[in-house]
Amino acid sequence: MARVVIDNVSKQYGGLQVLHNLSVEIEDGKFVVLVGPSGCGKSTLLRMIAGLETISGGEMNIDGRVVNDLAPRERDIAMVFQNYALYPHMTVADNMSFALRLMRRDKEEIGKRIDHASGILALTPYLARKPAALSGGQRQRVAMGRAIVRDPKVFLFDEPLSNLDAKLRVQMRAEIRDLHDRLKTTTIYVTHDQTEAMTMADQIVVLNQGRIEQVGTPLELYKSPANLFVAGFIGSPAMNFLTGRHAEAHGAATLGIRPEHIRISAAGTGISGTVAFAEHLGSDTFLKVDLPDAGHVIVRGGGDLMVAAGQEISMVFPEEKLHRFDGDGKAMR
Repeated sequence: MARVVIDNVSKQYGGLQVLHNLSVEIEDGKFVVLVGPSGCGKSTLLRMIAGLETISGGEMNIDGRVVNDLAPRERDIAMVFQNYALYPHMTVADNMSFALRLMRRDKEEIGKRIDHASGILALTPYLARKPAALSGGQRQRVAMGRAIVRDPKVFLFDEPLSNLDAKLRVQMRAEIRDLHDRLKTTTIYVTHDQTEAMTMADQIVVLNQGRIEQVGTPLELYKSPANLFVAGFIGSPAMNFLTGRHAEAHGAATLGIRPEHIRISAAGTGISGTVAFAEHLGSDTFLKVDLPDAGHVIVRGGGDLMVAAGQEISMVFPEEKLHRFDGDGKAMR
């Protein structure tokens, strides 16, 4: 295990700066997720930690050692890629042992490590198979097993679940988190999916346009977003934003409230609006409600909420659940 310190790190491609003086400390044994929209720089940062991209400025420190100029194999990290990167002509066992054989480890040690990793990942029955004979989830486990056998100080995951279907993604999220809880190895995980980030992370680093917007636990980001970007990115469905008289009445340029915090009230109380559409999803009901002169809000209610399009409803926005943002988009505490 190792502590990873990113100190004032930047990245430039010619005259284009894609990462702007990033600083964050990743504590030993933590599961940290880098999250943000496509093009925000999260995968570039991960590749810089791995040594697959050069560092234009600042210092990258792994386990107390500056690694800016070290080759990937000298950093004691293991990376799991989005496309698995398995050798199609090799068996599962050979794929998992490939790096160890390059390191000239003896056969007995290699065998023990493969047995250990395949047992953890439920791959023992498939060790003689080639990747073409495996499902997508099994291939991802092989990629993870190849990382585990190296016993690295840091695991790096680059959007490892994006090629899987929705049901398998949910299953693999739980498996990766369970693996981390057992191995306690420092893990840095990149995704654009904020649901993955919220369900898996000890700590989340939110990136946007090459800058860090906020660092915190999932609950901290959900309850106390630092700005409009984080407020709108974290949470599903996204936070509602209101401007104009509703916001000004609360001393803010923009007012935010999450869909699950809006309460439907008795007719004639609170704020009135017209239901534009209703989605009944069994356990939840989602309403899009048009407000006079204020756009619309999304309301999340229980599955037994029977409301139809065209119906007028009244809503209450609880004061303690409101988020206020100033003219620069920063949270007002």
